[in-house]
Amino acid sequence: MSKELKNTLPKKAQNTYPVWYDGKNINEYKFCECFLEENKLLYTEDSFFGIDGRISRIDDIKALILNEIKEYCSVFISRKIDSIINLLKICSSVDDFPPEADKIHFKNGTYFVRNKEFKPGKDKIVRFRLFTEYKQDAPKPFTWLNYLNDLFFPEDIPTIQEFLGYCLIPTTKAQKALVIKGKGGEGKSQMGYVIKKLFGSYSKDGSIAKVSEDRFARADLEGILLMIDDDLKMEGLKQTDYIKKIITSQDKKDLERKGKQSYQGYIYSRIMAFSNGDLIALYDRSNGFFRRQLVITTKDRSPDRVDDPFIAEKMCKELDGILVWQIEGLDRLISNNYVFTESERTKANCEAVKSNSCNAIEFMDSEGFIRFNPEGSITAKDLYGIYCSWCTENAFEPMKQRSFSNFIGEHLDSYKITHDNNVYNNDNTRVWGYHGLEKYTQ
Repeated sequence: MSKELKNTLPKKAQNTYPVWYDGKNINEYKFCECFLEENKLLYTEDSFFGIDGRISRIDDIKALILNEIKEYCSVFISRKIDSIINLLKICSSVDDFPPEADKIHFKNGTYFVRNKEFKPGKDKIVRFRLFTEYKQDAPKPFTWLNYLNDLFFPEDIPTIQEFLGYCLIPTTKAQKALVIKGKGGEGKSQMGYVIKKLFGSYSKDGSIAKVSEDRFARADLEGILLMIDDDLKMEGLKQTDYIKKIITSQDKKDLERKGKQSYQGYIYSRIMAFSNGDLIALYDRSNGFFRRQLVITTKDRSPDRVDDPFIAEKMCKELDGILVWQIEGLDRLISNNYVFTESERTKANCEAVKSNSCNAIEFMDSEGFIRFNPEGSITAKDLYGIYCSWCTENAFEPMKQRSFSNFIGEHLDSYKITHDNNVYNNDNTRVWGYHGLEKYTQ
């Protein structure tokens, strides 16, 4: 039961009735007025919101209504409750309820991100409120910090701190997802357990692959601050458009639930994945896909390391301190204009993922097949044929011709080449091709 719903509607005293009951009938509109006067609620995006955030169970409201009207309604009670609920939706409806990216709402008050100050108390309807209390003087989370030092390289920990702080506010301004990659057995899962405890119902187990392909899975991210993919699938994503939009877009998105009309809603869920491989796509080799990733690799497991089976429980006792640590990372991220601190290793990781998922990069850097020459030119068909020959020689699977052409087209400037239909083939016919590039000949 949400704590903002209070059992404080007027009661019958001696021979008097509540203002919404005339002795025979319940005046539903007056009932709703009294209810909303005592309980701060608004309705939008097919949900009620109160001072503790989204009310996920409408049965909680129904139970409270039942407790109030049961003395005054003896027949068709369920129908009456449904009718009141429908009227409550109308009475408390608002056109828009945008996320507040400058506040973090805790159980005991609100942290104002811009001013870096905390104000106790809660009297405002919010989209989310974390179940934990904010305690600025909380002890330093030494168990958590030691765990991170054992798992990651020191220069990568600030990135993790900033990302977890970034997940505390409903925004996608930083436009990044976090992939934590290891070889297995390092203890990554313990980290996921603690993070889920930190965010509570505002975190969600999910699958990047499912969200990218299942249109109904996207609506499940509504109102979620962080989606965690505990076991990133090794297969490439067939589609990437929606994943890229979730990571970067700050506008409302079209959401769809089974059996219901689609609607516009906010999705500000950040994405975090644990994996033994890379987040890749079958067809998307664009910079737009790879630049949205922070890829952090774990240290190799020490052969003499002795695991503590209770490490997760110990870290969960430090949640107050971890939250303060997260906010420090968020403050640093915002002061850096939402640009993450990235070590040279993290930058190299992202480039490696991009290269491994797109062998055209390696082909363009190869020798003995093509060469760059400001005076040279080559047809698009011939360039793709040479690329396929290179793949055969190196036992690689060639990209589809369209994917290869799209990749070259997106990197014309970096390779200092141009693309037009003013290249001549062997039959002296003008066709599409590239200038500044030619077949390698000795």
